[in-house]
Formats: sequence, C-alpha cells, structure tokens
Amino acid sequence: MRSAIMGLALTAGACLAAPWTASAQEARTGGSWADAVTVNAFAEASYGVNFGHPDSGLNGMRVFDSEDHKFQLDVAEVVVQRPAEKPAEFGFRFDATGGQTIPRAAAASGLFRDADTGEAHNADLQQVFVSWVAPLGKGLRIDAGKFVTPFGMELIDGYDGYNDNQTRSILFGYSIPFTHTGLRATYAFSDRVTGVVGVVQGWDNWRDNNAAKSVFVQMALSPSPRWTLSLGVMGGPEQTDNSHDNRFLYNAVATFKPHDRVTLGLDVVVGEEESLPAPGSSARWSGAAGYLRWDLTDTFALALRAEAFDDGDGVRTGTPQTVKEMTLTPTWKLGEHFVLRGDLRRDWSGAPVFQNRARAASGQTTATVGLLFVY
Repeated sequence: MRSAIMGLALTAGACLAAPWTASAQEARTGGSWADAVTVNAFAEASYGVNFGHPDSGLNGMRVFDSEDHKFQLDVAEVVVQRPAEKPAEFGFRFDATGGQTIPRAAAASGLFRDADTGEAHNADLQQVFVSWVAPLGKGLRIDAGKFVTPFGMELIDGYDGYNDNQTRSILFGYSIPFTHTGLRATYAFSDRVTGVVGVVQGWDNWRDNNAAKSVFVQMALSPSPRWTLSLGVMGGPEQTDNSHDNRFLYNAVATFKPHDRVTLGLDVVVGEEESLPAPGSSARWSGAAGYLRWDLTDTFALALRAEAFDDGDGVRTGTPQTVKEMTLTPTWKLGEHFVLRGDLRRDWSGAPVFQNRARAASGQTTATVGLLFVY
C-alpha cells in the first residue's frame, strides 16, 4: 500500500507540475516542459561487523548501520525533478526511497512514520516539493514541501552526493534534524554569498506536533575557491502539544582545500531546549567533528573523521554522557557509476552505552563496507 501511495504521489506531482513548467519553458524556448525533467537513481548496500559481538545484535549510538553481521540494502532512491533556475520558472522534485536502514531512520513523523507509535517502514518520500523562482532581483527561489535539512556537514546519502565516510557521525544522528516540511526561500546575493530562510513544521515532522512553527536562517559564504563557510541558526517549539518552550540550534560548517587533493572540514553544533529535562530548566548539547580527505589517486582516497559530542543532560542520546569516535575510510571509484568504501571505527563514551557480548561496555569497534551506485 505504501509503495502504491508513493507511485501515485510521483505521478500526481508530475501532472500538477506539468502546466506550470510548460508555460515557463515553452515561452522561452518553444520546447516541451518534459525536456527539462530528469530521472536519476542511487542505491547503497552494506555489511558490518561489531568486534564486541553484542548479544543484542545491535551497534550502539549508530544512525543507519545499527545491526551487526547483516547484509542490508540501505537505500534505493529514484529522483524525478524539474529544476527551477531562472526568474518565473516553476519546478518540482520527488525523492522516493526504499530500503532497510535509511528510510526507517529518516522518515518524518506523520508521513511514513506513525505519529503516535513512532514506527517507520522500509519506504519514504525523502523530499517532495514544488519550486518557483520569483522575479525579484537575481531571482528569489521559493520551495514548498518536504526537503532535507541544510544543517551539518554530512548528508543522507543520495543522488546529490555521498559522504566521505561509510557510517554517519554522532552529530549527524543526534544533534540536528534530518528533514523539514514547510517553506524555504533562497537568494544568491553574489557568487560568494547565498542566504536561506525557512518556516517549517519543525524537526522531522510532516505533521506538526504543536501549534507553533520553527524558523531557520542560514548564510553560505565562499570567500575564495578554496574556502567555504556556512552559518545557521534555528529556533521554535518542538515538544508535543507544547507551543511555548523552544529548541534552539546553532551550526557552523567550514571546508578548506590547502591542496587540490586534500580537503579539510569542520562541523560545530550547539543546541538548547527549554523545560528539559524538567520544567524550569534548560538542556544543552554541543559537539564538533573534524574531517580530512586525501585523494591519493583519481580513483582512490582516504578519509579520516574525529568527533566529540557532549550530551550532559542526556536529552539527545538518552544518557548523560560525552561520546567520541574516530573513523578511517578508504574509498575506491569503480568506474563512472560505482563506489566501494569501508569504515574502521572506534566509539567510546563516559557511560556504558555499548555492549560487549552480554556486558555493558564503554566502547565498541566496528568495520563496515558499502557498495554505492549513482546514476
């Protein structure tokens, strides 16, 4: 049934977008609007081993690679879109996904995740929005619908790109949202400065869980071809049936290329939420992750990530703790459409949140390998 719903949504969306894109496209070129519609695909399969052999069969503190000793189809994605790029253009985008890990973890509440039970399944509409470029200045792009968050260094792997590491960071899984539903407006002030403003349902909510909205603002800066910097802030009530107590998020992401084959990255997150863990108090969390990628050849690269996340009040991870990890990832490009990568990763914490066979443990070591297909 959910697969049928996704298919109907894709068909209906394309039909609804057709007359809008037709009028703009044909007015300029005399061609069909369908000529600008693209279809792309992405897939990832993986296998992971936890050297602690947890009796539960589960890895601790993981986002997508949560199961030990299992082959999994993490995600299969189809992207149908008609980009809106010039003033007065309309467009649309649908990302339909299926798989054993990513859709279950990233599904938004009220769409493919039950808002009452929190249960998600093996299918999702990761993004679904329509776009219009308002003829203001250089063009103000407005998107309405569901889209991935602009916060953080790492991505939900897909057609648009994939991370340098196979597994996701703790910051990605516990400090920021995955998706938003609402409106966002994007404006390029120059080739070096772009601003984004959004009014949304909140964190990972298709259907809002209270009567208030959340707002985010982000500035993307490119001081030089080798430097990029993104600064973002978000605020609004996120607790169920509570429209007064706010959650705030502050994020800075920077990349630097000291050499054509070397890329450095830094992701810093600070969050705060009112009336947690008890009324009248405020919970805080913060973390930082550093990244290094070295392209040794045109087809082989090594990536290193190190991070620390402080959740002293336990509101993000469920346990008051400071958790750290370090990950080494070799990556091979196997032609134009395939990528093979693997992680050797060590996690450790000040609390026994991991498992070594039947015993609670303060650390774990895992190895994963994944095969990606991008079209």
